[in-house]
Amino acid sequence: MGSEDTKLAKILKDAREKAGLTQAEVAEKAGIHFNYYARVERGEVTPRVDIVENIAKALKISLRLPLF
Repeated sequence: MGSEDTKLAKILKDAREKAGLTQAEVAEKAGIHFNYYARVERGEVTPRVDIVENIAKALKISLRLPLF
């Protein structure tokens, strides 16, 4: 788990809690498995960019992703 994974995990968890959603609800809206989303939120896996975009849409947030 890298520091970028940890930063993303915190952003997603904070946004989810602010939206009042469960991990399962976010996962369903993003079209991914609940267990995978939970691992993303814990910073255990690095999701592909398209998955991050789907999660951001589900949370109704905008993320700026660095290219390098």
